[in-house]
Amino acid sequence: MYVPFEEMPYSSRIWIYQSDRPFTKDETTWIADTLRAFCDGWNTHGQHMATSFEIVHHQVIILSVDERSFPASGCSIDSSVRVLREIENTLGLNLLDAGKIAVVHQDSLSVSKLSGIKAEVLAGNILPESKIIDPTVSKKADLMENWIITAKDSWLKRYFN
Repeated sequence: MYVPFEEMPYSSRIWIYQSDRPFTKDETTWIADTLRAFCDGWNTHGQHMATSFEIVHHQVIILSVDERSFPASGCSIDSSVRVLREIENTLGLNLLDAGKIAVVHQDSLSVSKLSGIKAEVLAGNILPESKIIDPTVSKKADLMENWIITAKDSWLKRYFN
């Protein structure tokens, strides 16, 4: 059952998916409609869960499940991956490849493949103070303080020594 993201408890489990490019306005509308329909029916072993999503920076999808009543099962998580794969295939995006780093600029993101990170650092495109998204946070509460961190405070610090 869909719940507006701002109403999801801070203890909710989250998954973060970064796109390799920004969504257009029409794509954002289609993604939101697709995810709203998915969340309305998202369940674990036949039990509907309180679920939500948020699209941020025109390029990042955050899925959320309130696991206080029913924890997300492997099958329910697989169903979320299927809908994300559908979004990828329909819109020609790369969401599910975790091998990306998103650098946060004032009004946009730049996303680089992990294989090119060293070159991005050497070119000065990623600096120690650059803000990056940490896609490994797993609770909504972490979005408040731990989601966007400096590159020097992440595993990227090895490139700045």
